[in-house]
Amino acid sequence: MFRVAMLVFIFVTGSSTASLALDNGAKAPDFRLPGTKGAVQLADALGSVVYVDFWASWCGPCRQSFPWMNEMQEKYREKGLKVIAVNVDAKSDDAKKFLTQNAAKFIVAFDAKGMTPAQYGVKGMPSSFIIGRDGRVMSTHLGFNASDKGKLENDIKTALEAR
Repeated sequence: MFRVAMLVFIFVTGSSTASLALDNGAKAPDFRLPGTKGAVQLADALGSVVYVDFWASWCGPCRQSFPWMNEMQEKYREKGLKVIAVNVDAKSDDAKKFLTQNAAKFIVAFDAKGMTPAQYGVKGMPSSFIIGRDGRVMSTHLGFNASDKGKLENDIKTALEAR
């Protein structure tokens, strides 16, 4: 039901400006999840800027965001960016099929129970959070389309430049 509500919300509103539960400056909730290459824990990325993206295999805008996240990871890796994409599909086979069609050159984690998106107050797919080197939320974003790319990249650059 949670996934259906998110899907309806994002497609009905078409909005990327709806607020998420975590405010800027809030401490990002830590998580430890299984990933494609072992356990993924947010605390392990402390000292880096982290772009946390919540996605699902059924999400059209998520398909569009993957190439962009690959580009951002490659472009800003040396400056300290880590992209972590958290899948929320109940069936891991759905996520694995998506990943065979949409290559991920960044960290992918799985949360089939939806505990992590609940902690972050996710209201739609995809939802992203830029977390500063200190572990605090610097910006949030709901949805993804071509017009979002410039603002999101500027938010990443701002986070990377902050000390």
